[in-house]
Amino acid sequence: MKTAILGGGCFWCLEAAFEIVDGIIDVESGYANGDKPNPTYKEVCTDTTGYAEVVKITYDESKISYKEILDIFFAIHDPTTLNRQGADVGSQYRSIIIYLDDEQKEIANEYIKNLQPKLDRKIVTKVEPLKNYYKAEEYHQDYFRKNPTQPYCQAVALPKVLKVKKLINK
Repeated sequence: MKTAILGGGCFWCLEAAFEIVDGIIDVESGYANGDKPNPTYKEVCTDTTGYAEVVKITYDESKISYKEILDIFFAIHDPTTLNRQGADVGSQYRSIIIYLDDEQKEIANEYIKNLQPKLDRKIVTKVEPLKNYYKAEEYHQDYFRKNPTQPYCQAVALPKVLKVKKLINK
């Protein structure tokens, strides 16, 4: 099993989208690369802690590659908007790839280098080493699955889930 850590807006959306992908064993919502030990959601939402909302993805490398995970990641968020995804604004919603080893760093940087010429705007996705990670509160875990009719889930998470379904069923 391998691990990937990605941030691209609200972690509920990324978690919901990745949970339906074959080869993904687990997706956990959390906070990464901030300054305060054991942050709470309320603290992270103040945009003063340095944390990004992220998902920690455990995957079976024999079924899905890190590059294929990045294919999904870049398909379901806008890597050209700084510190925001849609109506979610703040550095906690930044686009970030947190690498766990040199191979992930190299793959991520190469991916961005190859994607940039295909886009009209500059990619602002940061590629950083893991500084720290904390699991988000339990009520954030599997949020979309537990609250599928919640308005935010319907408006923001569901379109990402449907996009991933379309991608994986090609």
